[in-house]
Amino acid sequence: MNIIILTPMEIEREKVLVAINRIINTKHNYQVITCGIGRESIAKTMMHLPSSDCVVLVGFAAIVGKEAELSSCLGFGKPIEITTTSLYGYEGGLFENGKPIQVEAKLNLPTLSSLTSDKFVRTTNLKTETIVNMEDYTFMYLKRPQDFIVRIISDFLPHETEIDFFEHVKQINFLSAIQAIETV
Repeated sequence: MNIIILTPMEIEREKVLVAINRIINTKHNYQVITCGIGRESIAKTMMHLPSSDCVVLVGFAAIVGKEAELSSCLGFGKPIEITTTSLYGYEGGLFENGKPIQVEAKLNLPTLSSLTSDKFVRTTNLKTETIVNMEDYTFMYLKRPQDFIVRIISDFLPHETEIDFFEHVKQINFLSAIQAIETV
């Protein structure tokens, strides 16, 4: 199968490539494309994708909750699949056309809902275990039935201390995410 993996940031692309190279005899052919951060960037990228059997959005994600209080499968660096997305506007208001989109899971990973916002969310009163990002809703709206989203938990909201994000995520590897994609 020819799979395109979209990553919002270059650091995610690098981690995907390292993970793919660690798998001996991959089942699929992968092309990894950095789409950029945000709803507009991912929309533009998806309109110009080469042909493929499947597209997977793979990237870091913040999760609402304290790591010590969440299930161990929702810990730092763990992959999850997004099966429900919703959309909030710049000032936190729900867009009229932003009704939640739900899909069936494709992988054997924990499944969560995500909230796409067009600004970075630092503090929140959202439901615990909600994934927060800037791309999932647009991807879900434009994707084909076989396409899906895998997110890797990178931080916990609200942040209890300020973090240097790129330093914070250095130790995360994407091997378990790519291994899950290999099962498709």
